[in-house]
Amino acid sequence: MGLIKIYEKEDHRGNMAEFTEDSSQVMDQISRCNSIQVESGCFMLYERPNFQGQQFFVKRGEYPDIQSHGFSTSIKSCRMIPPHRGTFRIKIYEKEDHRGNMAEFTEDSSQVMEQFRAHEMQSCTVQEGYWILYELPNYRGRQYLLRPGEYRRYSDWGAMSGKIGSLRRATDTDSY
Repeated sequence: MGLIKIYEKEDHRGNMAEFTEDSSQVMDQISRCNSIQVESGCFMLYERPNFQGQQFFVKRGEYPDIQSHGFSTSIKSCRMIPPHRGTFRIKIYEKEDHRGNMAEFTEDSSQVMEQFRAHEMQSCTVQEGYWILYELPNYRGRQYLLRPGEYRRYSDWGAMSGKIGSLRRATDTDSY
């Protein structure tokens, strides 16, 4: 079970709302977000209601000033990422519909395209675990949460292009 506390002011001050499960309307409980404490588990935060818009991954820890982490203060929904303790596996493909060159990952990668030796990733299959894709290398840029399943084109995970610079397993452990 996960637990996240969202505070209206920096340094965990001001009004606070707690969440232990998905919330499509965080603003029903709190007007803005300037700091966060994740007591257990990991969550994906969204800039818009109903799990839409830019996404921000947070795991167990304290975030006294979320803007310093590049997050928006306009968090409108949050999703708890179920814990996964088994193996993690994702296959990425150069072309849509799981065609073209393929690479399989079981560990985090800060430089996906260097390892993949392709310019873009057009589709993927998440076989085990939850994964976070990052638009840029070294876990920077826009983020996308991928659950187990098939993604036939980059728009299926909400991206505007197939440019993926890095990926990591969505876990609350300190392995990265």
